[in-house]
Amino acid sequence: MKATAYMVVTAVLTAGPIADSPMAGVAPAVNASVVTHSFAASAQDPADSLYRAARDAMGKGEYSRAAELFERLVERYPRSGKAGEAMYFEAFSLYRAGGTERLKAAREVLSNLRKSYPNVAKGDAASLGTRICGELARQGDEACAAEVAKAAERTSTTTRASTSTSTSSNCPREDDEDDERVAALNALLQMDAERAVPILTKVLERRDACSAPLRKKAVFLLSQKRTPETADLLLKIARNDPDQETREQAVFWLSQVSDERAVDMLQDILRNSKEESLQNKALFALSQHRSGRGAGILREFAERRGASEELRAQAIFWLGQRKSTENAEFLKALYTRLDSDELKDKVLFSLSQQRGMGNEKWLMGIVTNRGENVELRKKALFWAGQGGVDVAELIPFYARLTDREMKEQMIFVLSQKKSTAAVDKMLDIARNDSDPELRKKAIFWLGQSRDPRVQQFLLDLINR
Repeated sequence: MKATAYMVVTAVLTAGPIADSPMAGVAPAVNASVVTHSFAASAQDPADSLYRAARDAMGKGEYSRAAELFERLVERYPRSGKAGEAMYFEAFSLYRAGGTERLKAAREVLSNLRKSYPNVAKGDAASLGTRICGELARQGDEACAAEVAKAAERTSTTTRASTSTSTSSNCPREDDEDDERVAALNALLQMDAERAVPILTKVLERRDACSAPLRKKAVFLLSQKRTPETADLLLKIARNDPDQETREQAVFWLSQVSDERAVDMLQDILRNSKEESLQNKALFALSQHRSGRGAGILREFAERRGASEELRAQAIFWLGQRKSTENAEFLKALYTRLDSDELKDKVLFSLSQQRGMGNEKWLMGIVTNRGENVELRKKALFWAGQGGVDVAELIPFYARLTDREMKEQMIFVLSQKKSTAAVDKMLDIARNDSDPELRKKAIFWLGQSRDPRVQQFLLDLINR
């Protein structure tokens, strides 16, 4: 046995299976003669070596280099078992490298692949061709635009004979870009609305077992095409599509439709739908809608007794994201009428997100109100500290707080401020507060500070 082969056999016998092999993690008995033969065969197979070098370049993102190596393999070793795969990866590398000329070259490679290796040209290679053509169509290639339209048209009309003949393995996933049907729909994003919307409409009319993922994809694509038909189609899908997720997607994208009918429908969903996930999407859509009615409907829902507490919390949250005096005053008034501490907490947070309009003063009023639930007082103090209340305003409140629990919360809030004034106050508490527990709490949080004065303070404390 040659020395090199001997070293390989020894390495395999001692180290076990190769990490990238299908048998990684398994330790079968190794036949030395088989290993020697495999090594010799590999060493004598230049196509295999070139293939590995090309895959390595592709793995490193060196796509132009990878394309060159794959092309060289096919030219030199057309009868190699790796030639078909090499052509596919050459096209893929050219696609990833980008640029009009490389994209056209990738199409040509795939065309030759279909002629020379038709079995390899199926599946992923077909979807790759559609993706390449979609990119070229975006760049103005009319032939590719027509091809994309045909591929999408096939997607819009292809149905299964019956549910029994469809299996989950045959159905596309919405995010599976390697599926030719999904790739064809994605390519429509590059086309003008006049050509794309009629095809998307046909996809949305499908009701066969495998069409739901395609319909969800079509809803997104439709939302990006602003046409007079967009609102009508989204409204129709939101009302009638048999798939709940597809309906939810349509409701979500209604937020982008400048049409008062969309607001009417979103309000109807909140009032009459029993699907909480659909109502949740409607709340979001209303929060994003440009119509002035959206905030009013959110306020109405936030007050609704008997509605899901989680959904009411969402309405309160979205009101906090729409800064206005009207929303701020509504939330302050709502707080006094709420029975749920969870919803009150949401109000505190939402008001902390709207700086100004007296919200900071109102929050500190909750902090000092001893008739209020102590946990809510602590939340109000925390959100005030996270919001617009400055350290200089917080510090005087420490003396006004009479219960230890609230003072501990104030020390914690000061520790989050990362300011010289906050450290000064905490050092004062650590040195002079009459309550030893509060002094210890201040010392603990000072230990998290990077202020150089703290290090000396702690050293002095240790050496006392």
